[in-house]
Amino acid sequence: MSLKSIAAALSLTTMCAVSAHAENAAPLAFADRLAQARSSLTVRPEGFSGPGAAILADAVNASRYVLIGESHFSREIPAFTTNVCRLMAPGGLTAMAVETGPEAAVAVNARLRAPDREQQIADFLTTHPDVMAFLNSRAEGQTAADCAAVAGPDFRLWGLDQEFLGVSGYLFEQMLAANPGPLARAQIEALARQERTAVQAALASGSPMDLFLLTATDATLDAAGTAIDKDGGERAKALFAALRETRAIYQASQSGRGDPNGRRARLMKRTLAAHLAEAPQARVLMKFGAYHLYKGYNPLGQRDVGNFVAEHADGEGVQAVNMIVVGAKGVEAGYNGVSRPMKVYDFDATTAKGSDWRKDVMSARPADTAPGDWILVDLRRLRSKDMDALTPEWRELIRGYDFAIVAPTLSPSTKLGADAAP
Repeated sequence: MSLKSIAAALSLTTMCAVSAHAENAAPLAFADRLAQARSSLTVRPEGFSGPGAAILADAVNASRYVLIGESHFSREIPAFTTNVCRLMAPGGLTAMAVETGPEAAVAVNARLRAPDREQQIADFLTTHPDVMAFLNSRAEGQTAADCAAVAGPDFRLWGLDQEFLGVSGYLFEQMLAANPGPLARAQIEALARQERTAVQAALASGSPMDLFLLTATDATLDAAGTAIDKDGGERAKALFAALRETRAIYQASQSGRGDPNGRRARLMKRTLAAHLAEAPQARVLMKFGAYHLYKGYNPLGQRDVGNFVAEHADGEGVQAVNMIVVGAKGVEAGYNGVSRPMKVYDFDATTAKGSDWRKDVMSARPADTAPGDWILVDLRRLRSKDMDALTPEWRELIRGYDFAIVAPTLSPSTKLGADAAP
């Protein structure tokens, strides 16, 4: 055998030995892999700091679309979002897409830069109980105003969702302001009178089931729709269609029939697509409940707006980054009825019976981490061929999001308007 052949054989033997060693090497335990992927993140009013800050900034700066999937109604996550706006603004920030209705977002945009913004929005909410979701939070309103301030005069909120339960009266006002013809006007004014009566009943009971949106009959709405189609004009027709779509989603959710989550997701995608068609170079921050912003199928089995944006970015050849931002424990808030203060309750996702992936994240928190520091997990580093060994929950999270960011504690925001008590 020639020297060349011997050298080749030895090289092949060495390669095989290295390959066998790699195959036989025990993979890292998930806890060790998680420890390698996590960093501490300090969140202060002046911005981010700590080891996770550079990782987050790099991902945000490289992305046209930045998506924050959250748990709602905290003080801390809006403050986090404000810092993300500050990261995005130097590279351009066109809009923040939010989980509220388009008409509600327009109303907030009209007041967003007013010196008495908070009072104006509180008055609007008092006049129109339950007219909007989430932007009735004091913390959310402050974040929207802060983002507008750093992004510049062209920044807007984009509401993508269906309107909220108490929106009917406001929509009727907008229809009448659009100067419909006499047939449509008569019908809209009749609906507005019914709506005012329904609001009084709902304020007394606290039940959204007493609001016009859910008490009006199909026959009443059909008659109004016929008149609006005849001489209402395009604006009134669009607003009435929005009212009926909102009603259909809530009715399907109430009855448990149909596909309310899918219908809602498709509505949000259509609304976002219309915005992007008008502003194809838009750089957008999105802030929605966590289930909405998964890539692929979310835990409800829906391909929601987060997946739509990820695919849209791929088609454009640009980057999108999806992050889930939640708390480990603290106090959460939720809807508690028409013109009622928020319902608040304690939660602990690390020790309670319903603990989830956040328990693993907090267990990986180094002992010397400052008590107020958050934990950032770069989920991209956990994607590998051996993901089948992970729990279904972790597989779903790793495939659905790029980062998981956990605040040590959350506290509830308060509402604006007549029911502003915490």
